[in-house]
Amino acid sequence: MIENVLAGLVLAACVVMLLRLALGSARRSRFDRLSRSLWAGLRARSLALWRWPRSRRKAQQLADDAIRRAREGRWEGNVYTPDQFKKPPRDEMH
Repeated sequence: MIENVLAGLVLAACVVMLLRLALGSARRSRFDRLSRSLWAGLRARSLALWRWPRSRRKAQQLADDAIRRAREGRWEGNVYTPDQFKKPPRDEMH
């Protein structure tokens, strides 16, 4: 199965290179520009899909950390005071 897929890819690459040789110089340069832009778009999409789960996990972790820090504070009326910003008492500041 994998041999047939590999053979098909090699055949497709050979046909594309043969067609490129048959083109004139102006059409060849246009074909090269198009192929470069298609390749760049394909690489960008594949990298984005590859990095997407990692960035989603990182965003979820950051959100969970923010929620956890918000729960560690205390409410005085309608004012929220986070514990991590509390200053130590003046007699312990030395």
